[in-house]
Amino acid sequence: MNQDKLKEQVAHEAVNDIQDNMIVGLGTGSTMYYAIQRLGERVKDGLNIKGIPTSEQTAKWAQQYGIPLTDFSEVSHLDIVIDGADEIDGNFQLIKGGGGALLREKIVANATDQFIVIVDESKYVKTLGKFKLPVEVIPFGWEVAAREIEALGCEATLRVGKDGTFLSDNGHYILDCDFKEIHNPEKLNQDLISIIGVVETGLFINMVQKVLISYSNPEKIIALNN
Repeated sequence: MNQDKLKEQVAHEAVNDIQDNMIVGLGTGSTMYYAIQRLGERVKDGLNIKGIPTSEQTAKWAQQYGIPLTDFSEVSHLDIVIDGADEIDGNFQLIKGGGGALLREKIVANATDQFIVIVDESKYVKTLGKFKLPVEVIPFGWEVAAREIEALGCEATLRVGKDGTFLSDNGHYILDCDFKEIHNPEKLNQDLISIIGVVETGLFINMVQKVLISYSNPEKIIALNN
């Protein structure tokens, strides 16, 4: 089974947890596309929900599939948030931000008591760090922040987009930081946040309640509860 099929299966499974009249946080990324597509089908069949998207791309997908949207001017708590991850370890710690939406994703994830992460088997790792850690920084003086980040033991590379330097939906830069292995993600997150110029990190610490993982051989989906 190819990776896209694994993503589709686990995304559809997660959408089954969404019930009538819920406010739903909609994550960002390729796995979430399948979740939004399936959720749109359920809305078309009569499911009454509202969503808060974590990126401009997610908002476009939600509108495309007929999912009503709201924002934090109208709600303060979300019933459920579904999102993918670039890596997740056995302690339910995540790396996110490959799509550049880590700040909004973290704001949304922090507004719920039911944060569900959906991944295929390739994203479930023993130790975080093979995927370069995204760190969102303000453009002014980003070089200073990058040097301080590198002093923590990584190589920090400014992310480039198709039109030059990548900009997040918030107008910030992203540094992709190669730590090789992250053995204490909670401490690293605290150290990074303390650097002036750092807006947010792609480390999601102690935020997840449930993980759904799709496997190809044998074909199955495993649910892990925190």
